Amino acid sequence: MAVESRHAEVAPPVFLQLAGNPVRWRLLTELARSDLRVGELVAAIDQPQNTVSYHLGRLRAAGLVSTRRSSADQRDSYYHADLTRCGELLASTGAALHPGLSAGVRPAMQHDAKSTLTARRRRNRNTRKVRVLFLCTGNSARSQMAEALLAQAAGENAEVASAGSHPKDLHPNAVHAMRAYDIDLTGRRSKHLDEFAGQRFHYVITLCDKLREICPEFPGSPQAIHWSIVDPAAEGGHAAFRRVAADLHTRIAFLTNYLGIPATPTTRE
Repeated sequence: MAVESRHAEVAPPVFLQLAGNPVRWRLLTELARSDLRVGELVAAIDQPQNTVSYHLGRLRAAGLVSTRRSSADQRDSYYHADLTRCGELLASTGAALHPGLSAGVRPAMQHDAKSTLTARRRRNRNTRKVRVLFLCTGNSARSQMAEALLAQAAGENAEVASAGSHPKDLHPNAVHAMRAYDIDLTGRRSKHLDEFAGQRFHYVITLCDKLREICPEFPGSPQAIHWSIVDPAAEGGHAAFRRVAADLHTRIAFLTNYLGIPATPTTRE
């Protein structure tokens, strides 16, 4: 009885305490898909702003959510779910319940059945190529890097393009940063988003807060996703471009998984 009592007093893992709240779970669900502002989260989950702000504060304190000042409106901020951190806490949650639920440990029959089901789902979702368009202002760094990373990860499973509202020459630091992922951007052309007017995409992903505000509509109602990523050219230097490349690499790894595309391993310096 003493042992049972001791176990009964153990608090649930951090992720369960945080995500177990219905409001926080809905916030994480929304932010797992796209970076959003407080007002957009208020509308998405139909909760008062003070309630949303309180729960966002709890998620930020735990490192599950981060925030960045909008480059379009300095009075506003975008919130972003750290899916890597969520995954780490989920793994530790399983291990806390039972060692057999730790990452990489599964009974053979269960693993085989899950692998078969996953492969079947991927085949069903990839009966046609996914078309993705990345957009930023200059098409000189962020969107070019994102296009190249997704094209590398998805291979023949996707058609990927990028463009900008005010195209500028490809930034040399973007070329340098992509070499760590075995990608050569040399000679790539920056394109105006008008070149893709009238084309159909499954996903249109904006990487620039300013462009999101003026993003045109595309036929077929593609799913709109926003990644609020700082312009590395504004900071300058190789380090800023490497940080953006790492951020994009992580986001695209989750995106390919979401699309049912088996990601191709990439290298990093």
